[in-house]
Amino acid sequence: MPRGSPVPATEVDVVIAVHDPRRAIARAVGSVLTSSGVARVLVVCHNTPVDGIAAGLGRIADDRRVRLEPFDDGIGSPAGPFNRGLELATARFTAIMGSDDELAEGAIDAWIATADRHGADVVIPAMRYAGGRRVPTPPTRPGRATRLDGVRDRLAYRTAPIGLVARERFGALRFTPGLATGEDLAYSTRLWFSGAGIARVGSGAEYVIHDDAVRVTFTHRPIEDELAAVTGLVSDEWVTALPSRSREALAVKLWRISVFGAVHHRSGNWTPDDRRALAAVADAIEGLAPGAVAVLSRAELALRRAIADPTASDDDLDARSRARRRFATPASLIPANPLRVAAREAPLRFAFATWLAGREGGRVAKPEAGPTL
Repeated sequence: MPRGSPVPATEVDVVIAVHDPRRAIARAVGSVLTSSGVARVLVVCHNTPVDGIAAGLGRIADDRRVRLEPFDDGIGSPAGPFNRGLELATARFTAIMGSDDELAEGAIDAWIATADRHGADVVIPAMRYAGGRRVPTPPTRPGRATRLDGVRDRLAYRTAPIGLVARERFGALRFTPGLATGEDLAYSTRLWFSGAGIARVGSGAEYVIHDDAVRVTFTHRPIEDELAAVTGLVSDEWVTALPSRSREALAVKLWRISVFGAVHHRSGNWTPDDRRALAAVADAIEGLAPGAVAVLSRAELALRRAIADPTASDDDLDARSRARRRFATPASLIPANPLRVAAREAPLRFAFATWLAGREGGRVAKPEAGPTL
């Protein structure tokens, strides 16, 4: 039987998926419980005995707000346990969390206050690494705290749907089952381009990322599997029906983060199957938004052409990937179409927004202050 007694629906149900009793689960759950607005912490024990997770929690396991839920599906994907937690949720908002991570003290209470202040369906918190470095995503408009827009605030760059999600509006939304990575891509895309009220809360209420263990995200796997989430997303009828500006913003993000990121991490380890799979994914993204390549940098376009060229050697592909990462060069700062130099996703504007987001440490203006730049 699941541990913990049920409580009335209140503000937030937090879902934490854990698959290894060696994770610092007590740190994660303990940080959630510093907020009074938490209804329950649903700790979904994925393919691992509940007793081992309970032992790791210690006395925290006896808190009336903590429920340990067994979930065995034999699949190495976090989608299953997260979806199980979402199915059990009854509170006004849901939030998901990694078992290695933690929240700043009282963070969820600050998120709730932000949602109430702005009437938001989704609240995006600032994120930082435990060492202090900020995560500069999404690189929103400077000083923007509310009425965030999927295109104008580049929300697609925040793939993980960390923060509050209103269950009334998005309660049926689920992670893509069966994927070893990228299970949150379709979920977050539905949030960012839904037209829902989205607000941001800055420093002091952060989601803190720890690297206590090697994360699944960094595990080496075939390109076809690594980019399966992208393949599914660009063929999703909901996505293909989005306005062209939304599809272009999403496609540029997929180029830079998913495709070019995969090439960078695969350097020196190519197989013919991986090259074919990579080219197929690239073609699918271009089919979703043909105009997106025009705002890529010249170095990015050169890499995209090498991906499409079966005669390009693996060494040439890797060389173009390295050139693409020399961010201060003209080839990395001038877009493929120079007439689009001022476009929101063009290299110079995007680079400045990202730098500013990291420099500001995720800070946003106080609601009454309005934009600062």
